[in-house]
Amino acid sequence: MVRERFTPDFDPDCGDALLTSTRHDIVIGRWQGLRDLLRATGADWLSRGHRVRLLAQACAGSTTVETWLAAEPHSADALVLRAATETVRAFTLAIAAGRGVPIDRERIDTAVLACLRAAEAWPEDPTPWVSLISVARLYPTGVRRRELARWWDELHRRDRYSVEGHLQVLHYYSARWHGSHGLMYDFARDAAGVAPPGCALPVLVQYARVEEFRYALDGASGVHGAVGPGQHWSHDGAVSDVRRTWLRWLAGRGEAAVAPAELRDLNHLAHAACHAGTTDIASATLRIMGRRATRVPWSYTGDPEKQLLRRRGDLGLRG
Repeated sequence: MVRERFTPDFDPDCGDALLTSTRHDIVIGRWQGLRDLLRATGADWLSRGHRVRLLAQACAGSTTVETWLAAEPHSADALVLRAATETVRAFTLAIAAGRGVPIDRERIDTAVLACLRAAEAWPEDPTPWVSLISVARLYPTGVRRRELARWWDELHRRDRYSVEGHLQVLHYYSARWHGSHGLMYDFARDAAGVAPPGCALPVLVQYARVEEFRYALDGASGVHGAVGPGQHWSHDGAVSDVRRTWLRWLAGRGEAAVAPAELRDLNHLAHAACHAGTTDIASATLRIMGRRATRVPWSYTGDPEKQLLRRRGDLGLRG
């Protein structure tokens, strides 16, 4: 019997079939699929955040969300998606301008106002506050500390353990944006320290380690070979962080399936475990992932597919 060769599945929707179907609607400009999906998602904040984030990326280059708003101007779902879409558009402009080149402040303000309007439309929804904290990074000097703290309080009150919300604050506090490595790691570890067992927040430390590596990579003008991994991934602190995240998040989880919205988090832990040399955790996380994978963070350390194939082979994982 010939064993099937392992091929990772880099589905951008992370296995969310309903989301994939709705993305196809965007291509043809059909907004009703967006409405139906977000209405069905309701107040499942984990799935809602995942879906809004990816739908916004798909909507950024079209007028589909504006068409929806024209048809249903008071739809809270449409307003929330437009806020996220305006945030993506602002970041797209910033990327095109190049690092360190400010973009038109009016475009950032437009995204901020869209977020605030969305927050008013559905007061319980944490999603607009995630978008708001994200777009705050684009102001050349950030936002006033008091303002960021207020936005963070609004988000925290609505979804205390939101990984995506915490991740946006982590990026804001990073050295690439408006903080430092120390501030970023302090925030990640503080959040991990108050997370209940089974909560994914401890993986923020692995996100921070990737963010620090990206900072070094940016300094080397994006040349992978110019930034050797050295002890970045495998020093004692990094190894301890991997074990701590595993124990607090996944060790007691059993066979519970990983939701599409959690797949990116799981890949960050698997990537960290592989590079840290913690073979037991690397094997366990790669088994949980199965064929499902995300290109990030693997893409920062080489070709994602080649790395996954090599790591699985080294660990004796088949199929």
